Amino acid sequence: MSLPAAAHEALDAFAACPGWEQRARLLMQWGERLQALSESERSEANRVHGCESQVWLVAERQDGHWRFRASSDARLIRGLLAVLLARIDGLDAQALAELDLPAWFDQLGLARQLSPSRSNGLNAVLQRMRELAG
Repeated sequence: MSLPAAAHEALDAFAACPGWEQRARLLMQWGERLQALSESERSEANRVHGCESQVWLVAERQDGHWRFRASSDARLIRGLLAVLLARIDGLDAQALAELDLPAWFDQLGLARQLSPSRSNGLNAVLQRMRELAG
């Protein structure tokens, strides 16, 4: 399966980081790229349950593909959401259903740093995306 351009950019950027501190800094920078959600979008209806931090997810369908926007109250989580969104940008529901999330974070060199709670939270975000796209 071919990767979206933003996913290639993420892979290149994270591959250039020699260690976790640089990756963590890069994650924070990617988190700052997230398009801000409005107050009304940061609603209970858009909140993803299963995350320790507060995470909101908004989905819009454009030309047969899903576009997601997300935000969190935690900086590191915003970064993880940004690289997740880079990976799923423009995927159709079928490709979204087949996405291997642990493999993606492993490719980025971030898998070892994902605590079980963060991993569960990101899985909850992906599950919510699949529900919305289904």
